[in-house]
Amino acid sequence: MRAYFSILGGALYWIFFGSLRRKPVKIPLVLRQIVLIGVQSVPMVALLSFFMGLVLAMQSAYTLKNLGAEVYVANLIAVSFFREIGPFLAAIVLAGRCGSAMTAEIATMRVSEEIEALEVMAINPVRYLVSPRLLAAVCMMPSLCLIAEFAGNLGGWAIGVGSLGVSSDVYIARSLDALVLKDVWSGLVKGVVFSTLVSSLACYWGMTVSGGAEGVGQATTRSVVTSLVAILSADVMLTAIFYFL
Repeated sequence: MRAYFSILGGALYWIFFGSLRRKPVKIPLVLRQIVLIGVQSVPMVALLSFFMGLVLAMQSAYTLKNLGAEVYVANLIAVSFFREIGPFLAAIVLAGRCGSAMTAEIATMRVSEEIEALEVMAINPVRYLVSPRLLAAVCMMPSLCLIAEFAGNLGGWAIGVGSLGVSSDVYIARSLDALVLKDVWSGLVKGVVFSTLVSSLACYWGMTVSGGAEGVGQATTRSVVTSLVAILSADVMLTAIFYFL
């Protein structure tokens, strides 16, 4: 825990105070990570969320149809995706696709002694490797969350209009009526917390790897597993906090 918070604290320090020491985080490095983390993750996030919207709409319609309340599928899909499922799916993609890549890249640099070479050149490894990834993940996660939320609602709309016989205008109107501002910002807050956990854990396991090529594989596995556990744990706590607000 001490090593993890040391790396996370160092990354946050360089993000917020690096410019005061005339050593800001390099913008080209951040932009490169934004493309890798954000832009290239959009198709997977959108596709998974769309399919989840289809599945959730069909499963909920199975029960609501017995009550003659198929129109409430719109309410259920809108609230569940904006509050919970959208940020969660985006975080899962971030952990599985990007977190593992971060860990493998940094771990390979560690075992090949490239990080020691950075230190010899008086380049802080945390500022050069961790801070750009953390900043890019936090900046792109709200956009990924919104994409996931709208894609999931699109899947629900497809089932509602195409299978349940709900008119498009009614479905969209009920979705908008079901949402309040709290649903939107609570989901975005979850996304920012999830991205911070995933990126920092991925970089931590990469920075502390040992054991050569075998260690790289083990670190990558640990990165994904601990990220998933951290996402679920943070989700429980944040949901409880927002429930009582």
